[in-house]
Formats: sequence, C-alpha cells, structure tokens
Amino acid sequence: MSATLEKAAMNPVYRKRLLTHRIGIAMSVFAMSIGLAVLAWILVTLIVKGFGALSIDLFTQTTPAPGSEGGGLLNAIVGSLMIVGLSTLISTPIGILAGMYLAEYGEENKIASITRFVTDIMLSAPSIVIGMFVWAMYVATAKHYSGYAGSVALALIAVPVVVRTTDNMLRLVPNNLLEAAFALGAPRWKVAMTVRLRAVKAGVITGVLLAVARVSGETAPLLFTALNNQFMSVDMNAPIANLPVVIYGYAMSPYDNWRELAWGGALLVTFSVLALNVISRTLFAQKAPN
Repeated sequence: MSATLEKAAMNPVYRKRLLTHRIGIAMSVFAMSIGLAVLAWILVTLIVKGFGALSIDLFTQTTPAPGSEGGGLLNAIVGSLMIVGLSTLISTPIGILAGMYLAEYGEENKIASITRFVTDIMLSAPSIVIGMFVWAMYVATAKHYSGYAGSVALALIAVPVVVRTTDNMLRLVPNNLLEAAFALGAPRWKVAMTVRLRAVKAGVITGVLLAVARVSGETAPLLFTALNNQFMSVDMNAPIANLPVVIYGYAMSPYDNWRELAWGGALLVTFSVLALNVISRTLFAQKAPN
C-alpha cells in the first residue's frame, strides 16, 4: 500500500494537481482572512465608539435639538419598535400562508410558479426601490409621511423572506408522515395546518426572526415613508422617529453629541440584529429526528 502511494506521489500529474490544490486552499484562506479582518475592524470600531455613547440618557431622553447638549434616542427606539412590530404583524401571516400555498400546490398550477418567481425577484430587489414604490402609492396619495407607510415598506421586504423560508421548510416534511395523515381521512387543508406546519414550526419561526433582522436596519425605505420626528410621538399616521434614519442623519451632522448618539444607535441596531440571528439559529433551531 505504501509503495503504491509513493509511486503515485512521484507521478508528475499527481504532483501538479496537489500543487494546484494547495494553491487554491491558500488563496481561499487568504481571502477569508481579509474578509474576517475587515469585519473585525468594523466591529471593534463600532464597539469602541458605541459603548462610549451608552448611558441612561440614551434610553430615557429624546433626540436633542441642533446645538443643544445631551439627549438620547428614546423616541427613535420606540418608533423603530412600533414600525418593525407592525411590519412583522403584516408580513408574518401573509408570508406563512403564501409559503404553505406554494408548498401544497406549487407543482400543480402556473399561479404558484409565477408567485415563486416574483418572490425570488423581491428577495433581491433594492430596498430603496421598495421605498419609492410605497412613497408613490401611499405617501403621495395621503400627502404626508407616516409610520404606517414605513411598516408597509418593511413588510414588503420581509414577506419574501418568510415565504421562501416557509416553502423550503414545508418541503422537508417526510412524505410518509403526510400519507399517514391522508390515510386517516384528514382533508388537505387540515394536514397542511396541523401536521405539515406543526412539524416545521421551529424553522418557520426562524424565518420570521430572520425577516425581522433583515428589516430592522433598513434606512432607505424609511426615508421615503416614515421620515423622522425630533419629538416623542406614537402617532403612526404621522412622521415618526426611528433608529436607522436618526443614525443616517446624525452620523453626518457637525455636532459631536449627535455623532456620538449615531454610534450608540448603530451599536443598538447591530446587537439587536445579532441577538435575533443567534436566537433564530439556536433556540428555535430545527432538530433532526432520531
């Protein structure tokens, strides 16, 4: 056996392939190292500058007026929670029901094929385009910005994520489980709701959480829809403060305390998205059957 390996090692074709393999691995590791270094640089900078902005005032005071000292992000935090929460309420049932339809009837009619195609396009659509669409259809008609418009824009971004995740997860359910339910005389809709969906509920919840993480830091759609509000407001039918737009505006301001608040807001958004991703991949991870 060892003689055969030694003979193969002396083969010039084998040696050339081995060299090519090692060069490819080295280049891959080098490229990965560059990416990790850049990500580490961004995270370290964000943590250093963001933690310097954390204080009680950040969570208890509203955004300051131009030229004034102090201030916080209370109104932006509340506004973001309201906008993202409403968008989740809109996108979750629509996305799950659409995903169930694609999984159950996706191979039987052209409507499902068109729906899947449109979903794939929406997944890669620029968020600013969706924001402009909602502005043209909602804001321009109502003639004012509002939190509702912001929630609609974020829901349009979240729906394709939930649809695709639900569709993919439902297709993982074993056929013998479905056949057993049909053999007991259960109708198709009941099998879909009580057997198929229940079997992959952890994966579907994961998709919802990933959709929330996807829209939590979106700025462009909110610039065209919810805009901003310097004061504390819970009126969703008017411009309302939100973290992404506040970060965008304050990061380019000439005031030191505004830029500090922008770093603090960026840290809050980053760690919120990180927490949602960790929860979606651990607490609600789909366990493999024994």
